[in-house]
Amino acid sequence: IVKEGISLCREKHKPVVFHIEEITQPLGHSTSGSHERYKSPERLQWEQDFDPIKKFKTWIDENRIASLSELEEVEKRADNDAMKAKQRAWENFTEPIKKERDALIKIIETRSCKCKREHIDKVGLIANDLKQILNPIRKDIFSASKKILRHVCMDCTIRKQLQNDLHQWLERNYADAHLRYSSNLYIETSKSLLKVKPEPPIFKNEVIQVPGREIIRDNWDVQLQKHKNLVIFGEDVGFIGGVNQTYEGLQKKYGELRVSDTGIREATILGQGIGLALRGIRPVVEIQYFDYLLYALQTLSDDLATLLYRTNGQQKAPVIITTRGHRLEGIWHSGSPLSMVINSIRGVYVAVPRNMTQAAGFYNTLLESDDSALVIEPLNGYRLKENKPENIGEYKIPFGVPEIMKPGNDITLITYGSNVRIAQEAVEQLQEFGVSVELIDVQTLLPFDIHKIILESIKKTNKIAFFDEDVPGGATSYMMQKVLEEQGAFAYLDAEPITITAKEHRPAYSTDGDYFSNPNAEDVFENIYSLMHRYNPSKFPQIF
Repeated sequence: IVKEGISLCREKHKPVVFHIEEITQPLGHSTSGSHERYKSPERLQWEQDFDPIKKFKTWIDENRIASLSELEEVEKRADNDAMKAKQRAWENFTEPIKKERDALIKIIETRSCKCKREHIDKVGLIANDLKQILNPIRKDIFSASKKILRHVCMDCTIRKQLQNDLHQWLERNYADAHLRYSSNLYIETSKSLLKVKPEPPIFKNEVIQVPGREIIRDNWDVQLQKHKNLVIFGEDVGFIGGVNQTYEGLQKKYGELRVSDTGIREATILGQGIGLALRGIRPVVEIQYFDYLLYALQTLSDDLATLLYRTNGQQKAPVIITTRGHRLEGIWHSGSPLSMVINSIRGVYVAVPRNMTQAAGFYNTLLESDDSALVIEPLNGYRLKENKPENIGEYKIPFGVPEIMKPGNDITLITYGSNVRIAQEAVEQLQEFGVSVELIDVQTLLPFDIHKIILESIKKTNKIAFFDEDVPGGATSYMMQKVLEEQGAFAYLDAEPITITAKEHRPAYSTDGDYFSNPNAEDVFENIYSLMHRYNPSKFPQIF
């Protein structure tokens, strides 16, 4: 049976599955676990009796390929070689760490004083403890260096020099540690998405308006012509041209191998994309609706998002994942679990375009890079009319660069995706009541505002509101942390920051269900006006 299967696989190129009923397991699930704990004595004895290495040794002897004494000599040499290799590997691992430890100790030994206040040389004690560690790891050294830094006596005559030397040591070694432990989460070469030169869409003087889905369709048409290794696949993508007709006619034009349908199996759709990308194909993987992405989240998080990082930049899989979400009535196609996704797939960029023109620009940017990304098209935007760019397939929208949709002076409103249109409606309503809102579309959540455009806005308005349709504490909290903590915008606020979000549950059915589940223009108006009233009640009297 085995020979027949192997022959079928090699000669006919058909996949073959062998069901192996008995197999030995010399180790447990991990090297830290013991399989003796959960196997019966009979099973353990069976594994010893049928140890494949022992069986192979017997087979070699019985077939007179080599004698038992010759095989024992081979085993001895192999054991000796393995021990030497193990020792060399251990030395190669430990010697650089010991040199880092010695460099730190040398800095400490330049001082020659005891703490006058505590009458004890705490710095010396920490350094001596570090010296005594036979095989230190970097954790030991960094921990000791930080403790030493905090215990440098204020009375020490060489305090400033010692602190300066310690700071330099930490800075230098933290830079090395970053390369060793935290680099290559995203592409860092010239093929980085962040290094693609932006190119704006160009519009003719005579405006041509088309449904948004036609912009996506025509953009893919250009890209399929340009990139011969580009393939697009997903549920209903091929024959019917996608559930929103964004691939209309493309299968007929480019064939079933390049624009194809799949079964309802999100995890393996993404798996196909990863495999193809590893082999030099440029796959566009469609997950039909954003909340269906959850079925592929483990593969996306564990495999794709970590690939570049866990191989230290040696392997890449530039997969473009396209989906659609936001603002559809009912439970199943309206989930917006942005916070769950962006906190699970660091290593994959996430774009949240407000319309199809922006979405197409993100796809064009991605195809010029080796990064992978998730692009969430606004589900209610396919039939909305948009101005058609003249340079379809050529313009490129940069990632990580928010766009100021409307300048304002009183408060900064941050949002993205389908929420932008709702925000624009609310901004107009607020204008009638004297509130000048600066509306900013972040455009991408990963990366987020790499040029600190939002910070500059807050320096002007001194107030901030974050608005989306994720759950409370979701993506709005993520944006708040980015802006207030990372960008340091908290210092410029004159009022508390606020978030405007959906309810904790999925949207209820019908238009009314959506209205009372997701934030609407009235919610945005009331939250922002209430904040302005608390800030300046005389200028903005209470109206609720």
